[in-house]
Formats: sequence, structure tokens, C-alpha cells
Amino acid sequence: MNKIALIVVAAVIVLPVLLLLVLSSQPTMVLDPSLKALGPATAVKLHVADSHGIRELTAFLEQNGQRIPLYEAKQPGRRVFFFTRHEKPADVGFTPDPKHTAEMKDGKGVLVVEAVSNDFRGANISVRRDVEVVTKAPVVGADAEQHYVNQGGAELVLLTVDGFATESGVKVGKYIFPSFPVPGGKQRVALFAFPWDLSPDTNAVVYAANPAGEATADFLLHVKPKKFRQRDIEITDAFLQHVVHDVDPDGSGDLLERFLKMNRDLRKSNGETLYNLRQQTADHFLWSEPFMHQPAKPESLFADLRTYIYQGKKVDEQVHLGYDLASSKHTPIHASNDGTVIYAQRLGIYGNCIVVDHGLGLQSIYGHLSRIDVKPGDAVKKAQKLGLSGETGLAGGDHLHFSMQVDGVQVDPKEWWDPHWLHDRIFSKLKPRDASAVPEKSAVPDKRPTVRHRPKKRA
Repeated sequence: MNKIALIVVAAVIVLPVLLLLVLSSQPTMVLDPSLKALGPATAVKLHVADSHGIRELTAFLEQNGQRIPLYEAKQPGRRVFFFTRHEKPADVGFTPDPKHTAEMKDGKGVLVVEAVSNDFRGANISVRRDVEVVTKAPVVGADAEQHYVNQGGAELVLLTVDGFATESGVKVGKYIFPSFPVPGGKQRVALFAFPWDLSPDTNAVVYAANPAGEATADFLLHVKPKKFRQRDIEITDAFLQHVVHDVDPDGSGDLLERFLKMNRDLRKSNGETLYNLRQQTADHFLWSEPFMHQPAKPESLFADLRTYIYQGKKVDEQVHLGYDLASSKHTPIHASNDGTVIYAQRLGIYGNCIVVDHGLGLQSIYGHLSRIDVKPGDAVKKAQKLGLSGETGLAGGDHLHFSMQVDGVQVDPKEWWDPHWLHDRIFSKLKPRDASAVPEKSAVPDKRPTVRHRPKKRA
């Protein structure tokens, strides 16, 4: 009987402990994958999860045989039964403890973050990440060239960065344009746009940044102001019937209201889609010759301000960022230059749309197609057939909408059709410094392309 009693007592003592151990959980933790460098003001972000919560979270830097404390957070331990406790995953952020940042030295290091589960067992997890420790901001400078840029146009600048930098490039007002390494050299090259809607006196600088801070420098820049056309666009019921049903075939309701929503909200959403494609660019130019102009008559120019008139009344106003080029129905549409297809499908107001990346953030856009003959990932050559013109999207008739963007900012394509502009603004800045940065066939031809369009004088 005494043995039975002992077994019962042991069971009463041991079984709860075993149960607590069995019910204890294992924490998980994910450190921000973009974190490659660490400085005194770096925001470290991580995602932690444990059904019982986290009892202790600590971070430290291993460097030169030292463990430098960076962060610590604790809460009271829970070692009793919490069968129904379910803590939600949490996003945690911290910056290094200022009491210890003076101990950080420039160079290599290892960031270590540890978490302990808040239950009986107190299971722990440790995540390690090799980092570049940076305590000093970089130094940046630009080339000594005089840069001329048209309002709504593009330019190129070379910059030199001394010290470790996580990003660098050009800032034009609120817009940021990244730089890319020049092959075989210490300089970096940045292609940037001066947006059509910015004031000509908007400040532009080159910059470089790292976790310790940011440096900027002025460069010689002259902005040429431009006046853009204003046009009235008459909207008919037949036009509304066609475009609204093409973009939204399953919708219902007043055609004018549906069109206005597309022209405003969908246009903005499609613009964001195009802007985000800037991330899919090569780190060097993929082309070597001037861009080709589609052999078609222009019906709209870059940055036309369109006032939409319906039954004699103004109903909307939008800016058209591109060229509408019309010839005959279902005209073959060709790649304006060598590049890689990064988009080839329907895109709202643009209908069937293709986007080709040409490197360094430069991309060409082809809209309203009736047929697409390429797919994302295809390498295309200048003059290669991409598809056929059409009237998909918000197109009242068969034509091609052609536009170009630099790091997601729409620019006037006519500059890129001009071989002399390309020589003065692009190749002349690169070739004297590093021939490997220039495409092999960068020489300017003696004659301009036979299919080059000279826009009529703007109204």
C-alpha cells in the first residue's frame, strides 16, 4: 500500500512537470533580410512568434572578441499552467543602446539576437547575421561636367563615393534615382529624370548614405523650362461604350461615372504598377544604338494636359505622359531598342501592355496593343516585333501609346530618339573615363534614323 501511495505521490508531482514540458513551445524569429550593415542609429527589425510569448529578448554585437550589448527586453516569467494562452506574433524594432555604441568599430561584425519562450521550459532561439559595422557617414562628390536637363527630360551624372555606402544616387526634390557601379572603375553612374511637373528651380544633389548618416553634394545643373500643350478631348457615347466595356466588361452602372473612375483611380493605380517595375532593371545599359521611333503619325505628345468634355461640359482633366502614334490598323509594333521584357499583359487603361527594360532604370512602355507576341524574361533586339497596335484600354481608335520612364518617372521619349542628344548627354560623359561603361556600338551615326519624328510646334 505504501508503494502505491508513493507511486501516486510521484505521479502527482512528476506528471504536471512533464505536462508543462510537453506544453512548452519553441519560439521562432526572423531578422529583417535587408539588414546588411549596422550603425549607431540603425533600426533593427525582427519578427518573433511564440504561443506563450517571449520572456526575454536580447541582442548584442560580436566584434574583435567582444560582445557589445545592443538591446534587452524582459517580462515576468510564467511557469504555471496556461493551457489557453495564445500570444500573437509580434514585430519588434530597436536601435543600438547609446550607452554602448562608442564600443562599435568600423569593419566586420556579427549581430546576434536571442529570444526565450515565456513558459516552463524557457526554450530559446538565436539568430546570427554577418554585418558591416559603420560609424561614419560616407563622402560623395559629382563629376565636374555642366549638366543640362529639360523639364520632363533625363540626364546622367557620374559620382564618387568614399567610405562604405548602402545607397547612393541623385535626389531631385522628393524623387530618388539610384546609382550603379561603372565596370572596371571606382565611379558610379546615375541616370535621373527631372519630372515634368517640378518647378525648374527644384534642387538636385548627388547623395550617399549608410547606417551612420547621409552626405550630399551639389553638381552643375541647368534646367530648361518647357511649356506643355493643353488639349480638349470630346467624349461621345460611342467612345464611352467602347472603352468602358473593354476595360470593365463585367461592370454595370452609368458609363460616364465608370469612365471617370477609370480615368482617375485606375490611371493612378496603373501608374503605380509601372513605377514599381523600376526595381526590375539591369545594372548596366542593355542597348548600344539610338532608340527607334515607331513609323507612325503622333496624335498626342508628352505631358499633354487633357481636358475631357462631355455634352459641352468639362468632366475631367488628366495629363497624358507619352506619345500616341497612329498609322494603320494592327500595325506591327517593334522594340525601340535592345532590352529585356519585364511586363507583357493587360494593364487597365493601357490595355494590352508591354514594358521593356533597357538597364540603369530606363524602360520603354507600349500600350493599347491588340496582340502581344513576347513574354516576361524574353531578350529582345532593336526593331524586333513585339505585337500589333490596337484599341484596348482607354483607346478610342487603333494606335500605339509609347512612353519611357527613368526609375519609374515618365520622361519625354523624343530625347532618346535623337542620336546627338545621346552623344552629348550620355556617351560623352562615360567614354572618356571608362570605355567599358559604354556599349560597344555607341558611336553616333552620321545620319539620323529615317523614321525619326519631329513634333509639331506646341500650341
